[in-house]
Amino acid sequence: MKPRVRIVLAVVAVGVVGFVAWRLWGPGTAHPRRLSGYVEGETLYVGASAAGPVSTVAVQRGQRVAAGQALFALDAAQLVAARDQASSQAQAAAAQAADAEKGQRPAELAVYDAQRAAALAQLAQAQADYDRVAPLAAKGFYAPARLDQARAALRTAQANVRTVEKQREVGTLGARSDAVRAAQSQAAAARDQLAVAQDRLDQISPRAPTAARVQDVFYQPGEWVAANQPVVALLADERVRVRFYVPQAEVSLYRPGTRIAFECDGCRSGLSARINFVSPRAEFTPPVIYSRDARDRLVFLVEALPDHPADLPPGLPVDVVPLKGPGK
Repeated sequence: MKPRVRIVLAVVAVGVVGFVAWRLWGPGTAHPRRLSGYVEGETLYVGASAAGPVSTVAVQRGQRVAAGQALFALDAAQLVAARDQASSQAQAAAAQAADAEKGQRPAELAVYDAQRAAALAQLAQAQADYDRVAPLAAKGFYAPARLDQARAALRTAQANVRTVEKQREVGTLGARSDAVRAAQSQAAAARDQLAVAQDRLDQISPRAPTAARVQDVFYQPGEWVAANQPVVALLADERVRVRFYVPQAEVSLYRPGTRIAFECDGCRSGLSARINFVSPRAEFTPPVIYSRDARDRLVFLVEALPDHPADLPPGLPVDVVPLKGPGK
């Protein structure tokens, strides 16, 4: 046999032996089967609705923040002045409404008393005139028209007394209802303006909407930021996902609400998550996913919410323990 042929056969034999050894004692047998995946986080960008210079930045990159914790604030001098002005106007309108509900003052009631006295005097005069004319008209000394005139004057005087007494009663119990409603409407409008001014002031000093990790800070104190421009980027705990791919033959085992176990390098043991999404569309295995075993090329994306998201940085590779079907 020629030497070249012997060399080729020797190389082939070594390759076959190496392949068999790798299949028998390689990583595929040393590790149980796992579904490869990774941690992903959706960034939450926080900005202000108004433009202005950044006054303070209360957080730094990598810091953990609690829900409601202050993140940053813009210069609030103008908005504070507007809020204080709206507050003063609301207090003045409320005082006017309360004053209107109290009714007339004693000095104003004295005017009604004077008017009532004059009306009563007029009524007494009309009554005396009627008492004098009525008997004489019955005896024929006055024409019937004169009696009708006296009777009409008496009725007019009686109506004037009732009107003045009604006005005084309204003044004692309270102001006119339309005036009270107008004052109350002005007070309500002033309160709304105060709420708007306070809301604008709150919008330039945002707070963390939920527990999160500060992913980045884009502006520092003294820098000018445009309206709606992100100043701080947060990675909220509730936006952290474990994403992995399941072969199409096993996807029926993975349903929203099902709990799965997973592992990652440097992580504590016993990690678990709850599936919240299973993709309805199949796709080919992404080239960045490398598994220890041979995988079907047709897979489905599955997302799960980890129980302890604060410990999982985005991009961290994970190994998910496959679910077992009935009878397995």
